[in-house]
Amino acid sequence: MSPRPIKPRKVLFDPNVTYFKPRAVPLSMLEEVNLDADELEALRLCDLENLDQAEAAKKMKISQSTLQRILASARKKVSQALIEGKAIKIKK
Repeated sequence: MSPRPIKPRKVLFDPNVTYFKPRAVPLSMLEEVNLDADELEALRLCDLENLDQAEAAKKMKISQSTLQRILASARKKVSQALIEGKAIKIKK
């Protein structure tokens, strides 16, 4: 049995910067954390725009439980990059 197909997620934000890295550390020495576009959008809506999860999920045309999973994944990745000194690559 194949997994359910991923429902398209509405992402309105197109970042002009797609890479962050610790200062003064050569890129060749860094591990990367890949942040998907939907994860960045969830962070933007909930943490920057201060929308509650229900409102953010509605804007992304997904369920609140899906948004909650995306948000948890995004926060873990960003936290890991900050704490462990990894680069963040935003995948469009």
